[in-house]
Amino acid sequence: MFQYRYKTAIGNIFITAEEEFITNISFKELNYDYKETALIRNTYNQICEYLEGKRTCFDVPINFRGTPFQKSVWNALRKIPYGATATYKDIAKSIGNPKAYRAVGLANNKNPIAIIIPCHRVIGSNGELTGYAGGLEIKKSLLKIEKECNSIKVL
Repeated sequence: MFQYRYKTAIGNIFITAEEEFITNISFKELNYDYKETALIRNTYNQICEYLEGKRTCFDVPINFRGTPFQKSVWNALRKIPYGATATYKDIAKSIGNPKAYRAVGLANNKNPIAIIIPCHRVIGSNGELTGYAGGLEIKKSLLKIEKECNSIKVL
């Protein structure tokens, strides 16, 4: 596994790849050797396009590891449309477990592939922004980018 650090408009991001898959995008360094592979560079380029409002979806191969429940949550997050938001309760309902909204929050917090798996689109039931691994300012920035390109909707 290799990772590479990039400076972006929202701060440093670390992109990790294993073989032919992106396995992690985070705002914190992981303990892997630094090497910029073609896949990592392509992912960075797509993230830059997203941050510039020129890209609404990603087409890089990803592979995430987690429990079956976490994977179900992360797959549900991928279905939240660009420019839309959903609540933890919405996600819990969408995976067929409407009372598991707290567990959804925990799984959301463990999302290994920030931005591409759009956990930043999850908000509290009261419409307030809730925690984000990169911090609330980054979450606000990501939602603002999407709002400027699309009106915010609720799932």
